[in-house]
Amino acid sequence: MTKMDETLTMLKDLTDARGIPGNEKEARDVMKRYIKPYADEIFTDNLGSLIAKKTGDENGPKIMVAGHLDEIGFMVTRIDDKGFVYFQTVGGWWNQVMLAQRVTIMGDNGDVTGVIGSKPPHVLSAEARKKPVDIKEMFIDIGASSKDEAKEFGIKPGHSIVPYFEFTPLKNEKMLLAKAWDNRIGIAIAIEVLKQLKGVNHPNIVYGVGTIQEEVGLRGARTSAHAIEPDVGFGVDVGIAGDTPGISDKDADSKLGDGPQIILYDASMISHKGVRDFVVNTADEHDIPYQYASIAAGGTDSGAIHLTANGVPSLSITIATRYIHSHAAILHRDDFENAVKLIVETIKQLDADTVKELILA
Repeated sequence: MTKMDETLTMLKDLTDARGIPGNEKEARDVMKRYIKPYADEIFTDNLGSLIAKKTGDENGPKIMVAGHLDEIGFMVTRIDDKGFVYFQTVGGWWNQVMLAQRVTIMGDNGDVTGVIGSKPPHVLSAEARKKPVDIKEMFIDIGASSKDEAKEFGIKPGHSIVPYFEFTPLKNEKMLLAKAWDNRIGIAIAIEVLKQLKGVNHPNIVYGVGTIQEEVGLRGARTSAHAIEPDVGFGVDVGIAGDTPGISDKDADSKLGDGPQIILYDASMISHKGVRDFVVNTADEHDIPYQYASIAAGGTDSGAIHLTANGVPSLSITIATRYIHSHAAILHRDDFENAVKLIVETIKQLDADTVKELILA
């Protein structure tokens, strides 16, 4: 069994925490506990994004490093007379990865375990068997025999439903399997950046942020960036891995373990050229590995951050991750550590003059 060091314990605590969009409290509490020793001040915006501030030079530029607290999940919408639970997806799900998966409903009387079900293939026509089951045809079986019994279990509409999966280092111990890497790894990066800046002189004010409701439209990034009004923004998130069977280089060419991804373009933002060039030069100077990536569909918190006030030069730095938006994803510990190193080295150099130059680059 893998020996759990400090970092692995933090990653386990973050990914085991439950936090779907609109109910991120559990994940926020874990982040707060881990980031508190390294922050001068911690506060939240009015929607619940966590903001941890660390001052280097109080007259220096404000640098925002944001991961999102939420993970994709479901919400109870109704319970039928036989006690089966129907749900709304919260965040983007692909029907193929949902059936027969275990979930936890966060009920009034504590956690209730369920499994996502549908009609068995044995009663479907040959034609219907070939098609993926529509999400509208799925339900959650909690072992209740009636609506009243489900209510006795403490289940009612509006409750969070979270994928169930335990944090597991694989045989190659740098390969880490867990739910909610999207985006507790970004939260871990924000924590670790502040940790590595403890006792270090840096010519700016750094904000490590856990945003809410990214998966439903980058909402917490908008409100928290409004509260901070940063001068430079870094969205840290997961990215697409291209190193599994069936994916060609033209679809995605990033490999686990080859370094953090510098996002050139996504559906929410064209990366800021000045910031991007500065980060790449920093990586080259410090021999930190990195990969370029672009995401045709989807975006990150940078998409909201860069449009704050009169504009925030921003860049997304992501961790290549397999099987995102499912119950279990895999990433590589080295990519996490190199992303932290890259952001820390960049922050050390971002003084007022440098930021001014970046804007016009």
